Amino acid sequence: LQLAESGGGLVQPGGSLTLSCAVSGATARFYYIAWIRQTPGKEHEGVSCINTSGGTTNYPDSVKGRFTISRDNSKNIVYLRMNSLKPEDTGVYYCGGNTHDCSPDPSTYPTWGQGTQVTVSS
Repeated sequence: LQLAESGGGLVQPGGSLTLSCAVSGATARFYYIAWIRQTPGKEHEGVSCINTSGGTTNYPDSVKGRFTISRDNSKNIVYLRMNSLKPEDTGVYYCGGNTHDCSPDPSTYPTWGQGTQVTVSS
């Protein structure tokens, strides 16, 4: 399994971004996918996960109502739509994959991409 994130950038507070996670080397529909971020001075934090069919998603309270994860298994891509962005959302965003569950714990995802930088600033 190989994962590659894209779509990061600089955005003003209150703005939106959509991140993409391209899956290769394996069939995407067999993997639970999570978005994980590392913000300055903090540990890695799971910000969303989605099950293999896309029918179940989970979010922590810090992003609930603002972030939406989705997947297109025909294209082997998982998306993260981020609305109402705040400066504290600044960080490097990674996607991770596992074959057993949709967990908020980043350590349960053995495979990560290289990350994409998101900066929220005026």
